[in-house]
Amino acid sequence: MKTSRTRRLGRALAVLALIGASTTAAQLTPAAAATPALQSIVPVPVSVTAAAGVSFPLVSTTKIVTEAGSAPAKQVGDYLAGVLRPSTGFALPVSDAPASVPSDSIALLLSGAPASVGAQGYQLVSSASSVTIRATTADGLFAGVQTLRQLLPGSIESPSAQPGPWSVPGATVLDYPRFGYRGAMLDVARHFHPVSTVKRYLDQLAQYKINALHLHLADDQGWRLQIDSWPKLATYGGSTQVGGGAGGYYTKAQYTEIVDYAASRHITIIPEIDMPGHVNAALASYAELNCNGVAPALRTDTAVGYSSLCISKDITYTFIADVLRELAALTPGPYLHIGGDEASSTSASDYLTFVNKVLPLVAATGKQVVGWHDIAKATLPASATPQFWGTTTSDAGVSAAVSRGSKVILSPANKAYLDMKYNSSTPIGLSWAGYIEVQDAYGWNPGAYLSGVGESAVRGVESPLWTETVTKPADIDYLAFPRLAAHAELGWSPWSTHDWTTFRTRLGAQAPRWVAQGINFYRSTQVAWDTGGTTNPGTCTDPAWSASQVYTGGNVVSHNGHKWTAKWWTQGEEPGTTGQWGVWTDNGTC
Repeated sequence: MKTSRTRRLGRALAVLALIGASTTAAQLTPAAAATPALQSIVPVPVSVTAAAGVSFPLVSTTKIVTEAGSAPAKQVGDYLAGVLRPSTGFALPVSDAPASVPSDSIALLLSGAPASVGAQGYQLVSSASSVTIRATTADGLFAGVQTLRQLLPGSIESPSAQPGPWSVPGATVLDYPRFGYRGAMLDVARHFHPVSTVKRYLDQLAQYKINALHLHLADDQGWRLQIDSWPKLATYGGSTQVGGGAGGYYTKAQYTEIVDYAASRHITIIPEIDMPGHVNAALASYAELNCNGVAPALRTDTAVGYSSLCISKDITYTFIADVLRELAALTPGPYLHIGGDEASSTSASDYLTFVNKVLPLVAATGKQVVGWHDIAKATLPASATPQFWGTTTSDAGVSAAVSRGSKVILSPANKAYLDMKYNSSTPIGLSWAGYIEVQDAYGWNPGAYLSGVGESAVRGVESPLWTETVTKPADIDYLAFPRLAAHAELGWSPWSTHDWTTFRTRLGAQAPRWVAQGINFYRSTQVAWDTGGTTNPGTCTDPAWSASQVYTGGNVVSHNGHKWTAKWWTQGEEPGTTGQWGVWTDNGTC
């Protein structure tokens, strides 16, 4: 017992040292008042200049006007109206803009933007009479609309009518992205997620200026897309999932529905068929794809590294060419993802042979290759994009690919994987790459993270969400939010703006928005969540826990809406996040 207690004391001191001066009690309690809108934008813009004492009232007579004759601008205007109408109850008619911006209007224009906004940026000017967003493309207008949403109260996101009032603070915002590619990945192979769930996620991604959704469509546990030339891939290979559920797959029409919906949110779909490993669902569907000609059983466990296509068989490459051809025909975006990770059952020489044969098959479809960074063991063309998923900060293959002109997508598993748990006590997720709290997700620099990969060699940042433990939309919410917003800022905002203290305040201000949208987000105690100026529901009358205070057995504190009792001496060890050590007893909600 003495040894056990000594270890706990040591752990408590270690936690205190890790927390240090940067963590205070103020960080761990709800915000006392709503954060001003211009100080709450995520991702933070390049520049914001406030117009003191000025605001634009959104009222029942407000109209939306868009660049005359531009169908893409009109589509952004219709999207904006669709966001604002349910909560305001206003008509918000959308029409072509006249020669000058009319009063009482929101104008979306494809002229007059500063050259610095580039292809994806925008300028937003709000005055007492109008809000004008200018860009060079509809992508830029769409990004500006996401900022405008955040300048309105969080209740603007409600699906039902709210009382308002609705007011946009006067300001000039100039904004454009750090990296052109800002992505998320959803694994629909381990657990199948229907079209409605994917659309819901696309809506969530769009509001944080994420412009790519990588769909992991095939793995050992399931094949999720109809392929006409190999129909059993979907009907048999897609018939199960992790844990043995019914699985499922997308018909070609459903996949097209996802692609089209993503495009309406200015998001590009990047489909992945993982190979030569992670292929048990395909091997089980067609015996001839196996070297021994015998189909294995379907798998519903979460093991990895045991399956491989038969590298020496010609039919393997016929199969791949057929799949890639049909996939490319359904996918208007420029990329096809060929996976390539964890091919432990493929010898090193066979792996290189395989990649060198598959690269031309992708090129024949007119698409560019993306693959997990393992593919960089081969000599890649400059057009190929390795996606780094490792937990180190160097990889010789990636550095070599960059030296030949490739650009890299960064998804380091110990920083960017959304399926990692926040801490040992959070209920879903994995932990093989470590725990990733919000500050961990935010606290790295993509432009200087990987040896030999400078800022100019980074295509962008992507947040993968593997779904071994994810079965429903609420699970996606919990693991993605708030960390997805942290990654979105790394991909969009200038590194010069990177600051944890201001970010956690802006992040906390997103809470009313997420509540209105029904997002089941993880309420990290690292963030001062905005409660709109009200007390936190369930706040205890007991003193709030403080990282710097010394507690001994019997002390009762309030923290995160619960009462806690210290079972023995502790300092710095946070209630509710240290289940491994069990210093605190949870006495329940207040």
